[in-house]
Parts: sequence; C-alpha cells; structure tokens
Amino acid sequence: MTAVPALPPSDGRPDLLVLRAIKLGDALVAVPALHALRRAFPGHRITLATTAWLAPVVELLPVDVHLAQHGLDHAIAAPAGAVDVAVNLHGAGPESSDLIAALGARRVIGHADPTHGYEGPEWPDDVHERERWADLVTWHGIPADPDEVAIARPQAPSVAPGAAVVHIGAFHGARHWPTDRFADVVRGLRERGLDVVLTGGADDVERATTVAQAAGLDPSAVLAGALELQAFAGVVAGASLVVTVDTGAAHLASAYGIPSVVVFGPAPPEAWGPPASGPHVVLTDASVRRGDVFAEDPDPALLAVGVDDVLAAVDSLPVRAQPV
Repeated sequence: MTAVPALPPSDGRPDLLVLRAIKLGDALVAVPALHALRRAFPGHRITLATTAWLAPVVELLPVDVHLAQHGLDHAIAAPAGAVDVAVNLHGAGPESSDLIAALGARRVIGHADPTHGYEGPEWPDDVHERERWADLVTWHGIPADPDEVAIARPQAPSVAPGAAVVHIGAFHGARHWPTDRFADVVRGLRERGLDVVLTGGADDVERATTVAQAAGLDPSAVLAGALELQAFAGVVAGASLVVTVDTGAAHLASAYGIPSVVVFGPAPPEAWGPPASGPHVVLTDASVRRGDVFAEDPDPALLAVGVDDVLAAVDSLPVRAQPV
C-alpha cells in the first residue's frame, strides 16, 4: 500500500479517517481500535493518516487507504466535509484536536474536546496504550478488545523461517542493551539449538555486526539494515522466538503471537508491554527506572536485566528449536 499525499476521490463509500501519526509501535497499539472500527463501519472506506515510511506495515492493517501525515504541524490533506467519521487515535491536545475539527466530519470519535464541542471520555492517565484506544472507541459505542492485536501476514515468505530473531535496534540510546550481553544471549540461543538472525534498522548495522562477531555468527545472519519494513514483519511472523528491547519488534511479535522476551528500560511495560495472555515475558527493574526515553545512555531499568534473566525467560517459553 502506497502512502498517498491527499485523500483520494470518493469511491462511492462514505469516508472514515483515523489520525495516528507516530512510529511503528505507536501504530500497532492502535490495532485493537482499528479492528473495532472496521467491524462497526463495514461500508466505509477507512483511511489511516500516519507516517509515510510505515506504508509496508499499514498494508497489513485493517484499513483501505494510507494518507501520509508527517506530524501535526500541517493540516490533514482532506477537503473539509469530505470525511463522514473522523477518529482521533493520536491524542487529546489542541494539535491533534484542531486537525480533526478542521475536517468538518459528521461524527467525531475522540476524547472529550470542549473547545470544539465534541463529547468523549476524559483522557486517562496510567493505562496501557492499547486499552486507552480500545476504551475510547468502546465509550463511543464501538466495542473493542485491547488484546485483539493480530495483523495480516506478509504474502512474501520469511527470509529466515524458524529463526530466533534477536532485535538489537532502538531509536534512542536509552533502550540500547549492551552488545556484549546480546552476544552472550545469541550464544545461549545457539546452545539451545536455535538458528539466530540479528535485526535492526540502518543505524544499527554496526551494533549488529559487533554482536555477530562476538557471538561467532556468520555475517549472513546480520539482517539489520537489509530488510524493508514488510520483509522485517515477515521475518518476525515466521520466527520461533523474538528477543528485543521495547521496540516495534516487540509489538510485531505480539501481533503474530510469536514467543518473545522483551527487555524494558525507560518506558513502563504497564503502558507498552505485550498482552498478558500471550507467550511473552517482560523483564525490567522499575525500582531503578529513570524514565528518560530520549537519553543517550541506557536506562538503569534496562541495565538491571542480565543475560541469565533473558535465557531463563527463553526457557520458560514454548520455543521450538530449529537446526543450526
């Protein structure tokens, strides 16, 4: 699905537009609400206004159109009055609320917005992000299950079927678990009979290469920087296990029901963690959490998690070994 610069001309269906213009994990925590909207409005064309680079994953979500929305500093590219239902899954502040109001939709689904006269629940603090958006649409009469996180699988087969995915990437240093610990985890996974690949973004290639060399992995196991986003989703969907810090990789593991071990640092798992019902283990130490997600150095809550903690969590999961 290509991200389009403006809302396409009507195809005969009324338009429902959802605003959620952030990163991969932020988009995936809105999936339960998107599923509920799809069921409630089966005759509408559903547009997701979100970051353009997410296009390969937006194609896997229950939406029809991807409208490129680069942040909140410019209007949503849709003519006033063209949208029948506007849904604010981005926030409740004036930036997002003003953009939604400017659409002139017949119906607005969002948190309470007295400035523009829209009804809705008050913004809740200290709740899980999936619950925040599921509860929001439920309040508006659209029942949503916060654990309904599944997304479609890519049609192309995984380039590393059955491998254990160790995702070493993260946008900020606050989530950078040390490379020597990742290397020790990789060695432990291989001792358990698992094939291992290393994933991450283009900025993570050096870290991934360092891990591979320290762990004795063949350079071909380094997939960091080599996969477009849907191919990355396919690797996670076909994995036997995912080990990662709190990133989009963790949310993809939840979306595909892949056993995962997720190391949390600055962000609390109570707000961003995987569904409790799934084959996932969260590791962190909240007592030392600094909580600065933009810090350059790793959060103490992340560093409090050791290699033995991760491997013990792996041993507690239903992971099927693959030949090395």
